[in-house]
Amino acid sequence: MEEAASGGHKLPLLGFGQAVIGPPGSGKTTYVRAMYALLTSMGRRAAIINLDPAGEDEPGAAVTLQELLALPEVMSALHLGPNGALLYCMEYLQGNLDWLRDRLLSLRGTYLLFDCPGQVELYTHHPALPTILRQLQSWGLRLCAVHLVDSHYCTDPAKFISVLCTSLSTMLHVDLPLVNILSKVDLIEQYGRLAFNIDYYTEVMDLSYLVEHLTSDPFFRRHRSLHEKLAEVIQDYGLVSFMPLSVKDEESLKRVLAAVDKANGLCFGEGNQSLGVLMSVAVGADFHFTSTLAFQEKYVEEEKRTVDEEALDL
Repeated sequence: MEEAASGGHKLPLLGFGQAVIGPPGSGKTTYVRAMYALLTSMGRRAAIINLDPAGEDEPGAAVTLQELLALPEVMSALHLGPNGALLYCMEYLQGNLDWLRDRLLSLRGTYLLFDCPGQVELYTHHPALPTILRQLQSWGLRLCAVHLVDSHYCTDPAKFISVLCTSLSTMLHVDLPLVNILSKVDLIEQYGRLAFNIDYYTEVMDLSYLVEHLTSDPFFRRHRSLHEKLAEVIQDYGLVSFMPLSVKDEESLKRVLAAVDKANGLCFGEGNQSLGVLMSVAVGADFHFTSTLAFQEKYVEEEKRTVDEEALDL
């Protein structure tokens, strides 16, 4: 790849993209496929980069880490468990980034979707993945991290506080603009009743109410001080909020894409500088009321139907 010339010349722009991260089972691969389909339908040239050595084979991926090394081979050769082998794979990629750079050069100008592994420590404290992402930026790739969290955690106050701590740690560790996503919101009514409206969880409102609700359970009451301190840390930073997402809902996907395009700067690039585009992105990315309203109405309808059915049974 061309190197930045001395004398203050800008590094050639490789393109824009998303680094899709999050814990196992949060829907990263499903999101990547849905976002790829949306981008393609909008006429954008896109490509999937599979950086998960343990993930299922992605037939449509332009680049896959399993071409370089695969998790089963590492486990067998080095006698490592799944977690240790996955960390080894990411460290190996970190030491062999020329392999990745050579493949990305042929995709210059393509919108890249990086499907990353689902091991939480890669995003909270292990240095390999943040180092790889920083290197991608140094090649002229403007990335936004998309951090997915399963919305079923909203039904359990203790788990939701844990998710908030993990999300905050990820935001501080991953050196990228970051959009937090509550995935599978269309399934949230199947997980149980929420203690508060959905927008309470997406906007991470006053957590003292959540602590009160949590400590009403005798099991958690003795740890009240711990939960209060964790809530204080989260709110003192004031960084964590979520966008709701259902991959089956194209409008919610478009709202996420608008937020990502603002975060990685794509909406401000050449050809996208009309006043209408800039205003729609500026407003749409900052105010999530409309993005939660549809899901809230659906959830309320499901709750009402459940109450009515229970009343009939009585």
